[in-house]
Amino acid sequence: MLDPAPTPITAPGHGAQTWASLPAETEALRILHLEDSELDHELVVMNLEGELPWATDFRRTENEAEFRAALDEHRPHLILSDFSLPSYDGLSAFQAANAHLPMVPFIIVTGAMGEEVAVDTLRQGVTDYVLKARLERLPQAVRRAMAEVYARARREQAEREVRDLNASLQARLVEVERLNGIAERQARRLEVQARQLEEALNLQKTFLAETSHELRTPLTALHGYLRRAEREAGGSQTLLDAQRVAENMTRLVNDLLQLSRGELVQGIENHFLNLGNLLRQIGRDFGVRAPDGDLEIVGDPGRLTQVFANLVNNAVRVCGSADKVHLEFSERPGEVEVRVVDCGPGVPDHIKPRIFDKFYRGKEAGSAGLGLTIAQQVVTSHGGSIDVLDTPGGGATFRVRLPTPDEDEE
Repeated sequence: MLDPAPTPITAPGHGAQTWASLPAETEALRILHLEDSELDHELVVMNLEGELPWATDFRRTENEAEFRAALDEHRPHLILSDFSLPSYDGLSAFQAANAHLPMVPFIIVTGAMGEEVAVDTLRQGVTDYVLKARLERLPQAVRRAMAEVYARARREQAEREVRDLNASLQARLVEVERLNGIAERQARRLEVQARQLEEALNLQKTFLAETSHELRTPLTALHGYLRRAEREAGGSQTLLDAQRVAENMTRLVNDLLQLSRGELVQGIENHFLNLGNLLRQIGRDFGVRAPDGDLEIVGDPGRLTQVFANLVNNAVRVCGSADKVHLEFSERPGEVEVRVVDCGPGVPDHIKPRIFDKFYRGKEAGSAGLGLTIAQQVVTSHGGSIDVLDTPGGGATFRVRLPTPDEDEE
């Protein structure tokens, strides 16, 4: 048996009244019956009740006026009609119904009909015909007629959805073409900006190379003056610190020259060194607190001094005061962790992934463009790592992890 349609469907081109004739799931099937015989009407009702997947709601009319009025008032889902009535006929009734409700099935239920007449009615669009002598066929004819209605409704709904989808796809295609045009214009702008950036980087490299060469001469002279002062005045802590700072400056100038040429930091010379002394020495140079205690590691004293001096100098410059910066270190299995902690403005999250990039200048992060790049390369050359974290309460903490020597190395 046919299941009723779950919801009414509106067919395009005919208006909502056409497909509203489909019964909903809990709605009775409204049947308009054009029949002048009360007995024949009752026989039709008896043969249909209980044989259809819907409850039924019949209305009988006997003439044209009643029939036309019932088309509007009863809003039938199905029309049954006798073929020959005293003042009306089934074909005229079909034409009237088809003009008003073209999608409602129309079945002729008649006492006698010749084969030629039956074929002609079907050719004109009548859904089906059933002889009154074979009313047991009527439930099957009704189910088949309603199945065709539902199939047609679903087909037209599918066609409408396809049309809507095509319209949506067409609109999206127009939007894609518009976005492609925007993307092409942006790509052209990016190409121009990339060329400008490349030119700027080349100019920056040239500036670094020329500046490095220019600084070498006065630094060489400064080394000579310091060595002469040491010979003439004797060794003192002040002269030793001045020589150490001059050596660090010379190394920094050489590193800038190498980086301007696209080369990595070179010349790592590892020795056993006391990391605590190195950090306290940097603390004296910049006036920041350094940790007590001693810890021996293997590394290049000059290069590591360069790393922590760069980090401390950046932190003091960003904070504006050495009182807001201090050094910490702690030992862990297989490594030592040194932290340069400041209570300044901190490093925004969007800056952190790029802060160690070559030539990247982050005003908020205190990046000088190359200092942090050099620091990262030196730490990496020592088999360690460097990153930046948020200081609890505000600020930035640069964390350097360096491996400790194995026991067999000692």
